[in-house]
Amino acid sequence: MAERLDTPLPTRRRWLRRPRVDSDAVGSTAEAIARFTGTPRFLVYLSGFVIVWLAWNTWGPEPLRFDSAALGFTALTLMLSLQASYAAPLILLAQNRQDDRDRVTAEQDRQRAERNLADTEYLARELAALRLALGDVATRDFVRSELRSVLEELREEDEERDRAR
Repeated sequence: MAERLDTPLPTRRRWLRRPRVDSDAVGSTAEAIARFTGTPRFLVYLSGFVIVWLAWNTWGPEPLRFDSAALGFTALTLMLSLQASYAAPLILLAQNRQDDRDRVTAEQDRQRAERNLADTEYLARELAALRLALGDVATRDFVRSELRSVLEELREEDEERDRAR
């Protein structure tokens, strides 16, 4: 009889457990390796290693040579190919992590710019409202001129009263 499709299958036991990998630890290690392989120090170390390898296997004692120059230094070629095959994915992983960080930074910058724009617009509205409110408020110079004119009117009235007496 056909099994029912809506019933999950029983879980199988695995003989070997899958290793749990912390992706952040792997990513930070990959970044460290990629950062190191892009330095002049790494190039000097690698060049020194290759020179020592070639010198030993070319001029070293015959029974102690382990990579034949006649075969084109096969072991050295394989080692450098292996290093390159690991370096490329590590560099790509480091670039992906950097792209993620750049994306987060760009989003934070965009949000900050939006907040700054909103704050600037708010301050501009408040400043316009203050200008309108100050248009209705008497300034110090205006009050002084009004007081002078009232004082002049009072003096003229006093002079007219004095003349009328």
